[in-house]
Amino acid sequence: MNSPRGDFVARPHATDDPAEVGAVDYVFLGLKAHAYPSSGSLVAPLLGDRTAVVAGQNGIPWWYFHKLAGPYEGRRIEAVDPAGATSKVLPPERAVGCVVYPATVIEAPGVIRHLEGTRFSIGEPAGGVSDRCTALSEAMVAGGLKCPVEPNLRDDIWIKLMGNVAFNPISALTRATMVEICQHPPTRRLVTQLMEETLDIAARVGSTPDISIEKRLRGAEGVGHHKTSMLQDLEAGKQLELDAIVTAVVEMADISGADAPTLRAVHAATDLLSRRSTAGADNAGTTQKPVPA
Repeated sequence: MNSPRGDFVARPHATDDPAEVGAVDYVFLGLKAHAYPSSGSLVAPLLGDRTAVVAGQNGIPWWYFHKLAGPYEGRRIEAVDPAGATSKVLPPERAVGCVVYPATVIEAPGVIRHLEGTRFSIGEPAGGVSDRCTALSEAMVAGGLKCPVEPNLRDDIWIKLMGNVAFNPISALTRATMVEICQHPPTRRLVTQLMEETLDIAARVGSTPDISIEKRLRGAEGVGHHKTSMLQDLEAGKQLELDAIVTAVVEMADISGADAPTLRAVHAATDLLSRRSTAGADNAGTTQKPVPA
């Protein structure tokens, strides 16, 4: 780990067989959200009667409408819980929400560069402050991290998502860093439009994140020449985490009746990019046979 806070090497106990570990208090998911439905064989051996699943993900979580009082309570978001496949392996009642703020880059296998940020906000889907969240927060703080327990974590989800839903797809489409997007007036205006539409959708489903668009832009610009996770995945030939970050927000616009024209246009372009990059990765190892003249 290379970090402004000091470089270090971690040598954790590791195994490719979760059955060797058995039931635990908390399972941390470091997977991309689109991998959750297929994670059952990895997660099941770790689950005891009271095990909590902490998903440190970007975007809209599969449990979003679980125990959310209002007209959408219990509604499934197909983009992140297709036909209930995610909820089947990760029951929403086990979920502890987690919003991850650190900015990092994978420099090589096993080598991570930490740029800034140590905050991991956590919270219950049902709201309030639970014993399991308090215990987890204390353990994280003892390890030198920030881990506030938020009574309404969904507001934090939208604050983080304001940046992700705008910067991630634009960076993938343009190959630009966050500061380049902020300092180019046309893309700065595009980001502002995306954030305005995202805040409208958030309000329609009951969240009012307490942050201005200008403050969110300044925060993103302050990160500097950082490639978003979506751009890093694109350059590495990996599947883009589009479903949780953009597609789910478009689906929530449909559910709540929001127009969101800019979001829909950016989603259409990024979805095509994702399909083409995935097809390219699938065909990368294919040898082209010569065609007879």
